Amino acid sequence: MRGFYHYRNREAETPRPNPVKRGLALRLPRPLPRFLKDEEVELFFRSLKGLRDRAIFRLMLRCGLRVEEVAHLRLQDLDLAQRRILVRQGKGNKDRVVYVSNDADRALRDYLQSRSASKIQEIFLVNKGTCRGRPISVRGIQKRMEYYARKTGLEVSCHQLRHTMATQLLNADADLVTIQDLLGHARIKTTQRYAKISNVKVQRDYYKAMELILQKSANPKLGLLSLN
Repeated sequence: MRGFYHYRNREAETPRPNPVKRGLALRLPRPLPRFLKDEEVELFFRSLKGLRDRAIFRLMLRCGLRVEEVAHLRLQDLDLAQRRILVRQGKGNKDRVVYVSNDADRALRDYLQSRSASKIQEIFLVNKGTCRGRPISVRGIQKRMEYYARKTGLEVSCHQLRHTMATQLLNADADLVTIQDLLGHARIKTTQRYAKISNVKVQRDYYKAMELILQKSANPKLGLLSLN
């Protein structure tokens, strides 16, 4: 409604005050991030063809890179000796450093060894067609993901690999602030959304705490000792 009145006032000769005040918009709940289960991750990566695709999607899964960040990666951004990558001008035009796991490092090195000699600085290039040898586009990567989604029958997207990385790190007891830095989140609240879906960590913490409670219940002296 606010947009309608804004349009009307722009087009009409006799503008009227907009009755819809700012700050009164209905806030809809954001859906929780979706992530892949371990068996789905294995199925997805078994379906991949070619060293380039394996490197692209392994970097998304292990480094939490957005599809735009992968498409814009340049050779000068790689520090293979230290196994880290400088992500330039990510979301919000912010730079950040991410680190490369063993499997992602192998996938990336294998691709770089097979990559055709080219003066183009972008890392990932088109393999076939009239655009062969040119940097692969964001849409090109997304189309590859769509191809593998159809092939495996999985409901998977590039961003879900990023969500999967965050969930796996949280389940492995990584600190929220660490995950925030790796993903490049501006606000910790964005990262905290993963805690709502990280059932493995919640389950582990619950049983650990409950075991201690039951031990104290079975032996009241333990409770007295802890108070002292």
